[in-house]
Amino acid sequence: MTTVQLEYVVAVDTYRSFVTAADKCFVTQPTLSMQIQKLEDELGVKIFDRSKLPVVPTEIGTAVITQARIILKENARIREIIADQKKEIQGTLKVGIIPTLAPYLLPRVLTAFMKKYPKVKLEVWEYSTEQIIQLLRQEQLDCGLLATPLHNPHLEEHPLFYETFVIFAAKSHKLAEKKVILPEDLDSKDIWLLNEGHCMRNQVLNICQDKFGLGGEFKNLEYNTGSVETLKRMVELNEGYTILPELSLQDLSAKQLNMVRFFKAPEPVREISLVTHRYFIKQGVIEAFKKEILASVPEKMKVKKTRKVVDILLEKK
Repeated sequence: MTTVQLEYVVAVDTYRSFVTAADKCFVTQPTLSMQIQKLEDELGVKIFDRSKLPVVPTEIGTAVITQARIILKENARIREIIADQKKEIQGTLKVGIIPTLAPYLLPRVLTAFMKKYPKVKLEVWEYSTEQIIQLLRQEQLDCGLLATPLHNPHLEEHPLFYETFVIFAAKSHKLAEKKVILPEDLDSKDIWLLNEGHCMRNQVLNICQDKFGLGGEFKNLEYNTGSVETLKRMVELNEGYTILPELSLQDLSAKQLNMVRFFKAPEPVREISLVTHRYFIKQGVIEAFKKEILASVPEKMKVKKTRKVVDILLEKK
């Protein structure tokens, strides 16, 4: 049994395809298949059911693959121990981040991080929460930056900061007349929302549902967008209001800032966390990345006290 064979087994389990796994491992498909066959012959079991498409592990194969992942992680820790001893932060860090956070957080972090750690190759993808969870579980990402709690026992959440939700209302809207906003002040017919699949949409609905519930009547124009910036423009040009995360206010003009209203305490916030697989590796570089993020956000955002974390799952009442 070799680590190469275990890597091939894990790759097939991840991609559920011998062809794709071979491509990702930079070997030919016959070479990968032969090595897995040799391992199966050595163990005396079938790891994969090749009669099904996509290919799936057998019952005993699932147990073998779970142990193979543990072995490969522990093997990788040897390099981490050596790097820690040498005080080196290096290697590749694969990060997933939700689109409603990426344009407001990453510009604060990336340049400073890359200058400080030139031996790190940083690979970043914008994905939905569900995609990040799936890729973390498949170990195709090292960490994710997203709203929590996720309620997922396979993942570890490391809370970083708490981002306040605010109202962004057209000058002509009744909310613009108020100094502070209560959930009962909100009206379902005037709100601009992100499309389904974005965890922030669920959080906004959770803030609002005390007033109009999940079955409330929304405006007769349904505009599907995944962009916070589009929500801002819709309010500016078409009236109504939307709910924005605090970091998205950083580049607003004085005129736009006059359209912002805050909720009455306890303010609704989204908890932003760095999320890893439960048995994650690359601890040194992930910790360095975490510290750089924390250094980039205001101190007041690191305090949870007097704030109410809004769940990313839709609350049923």
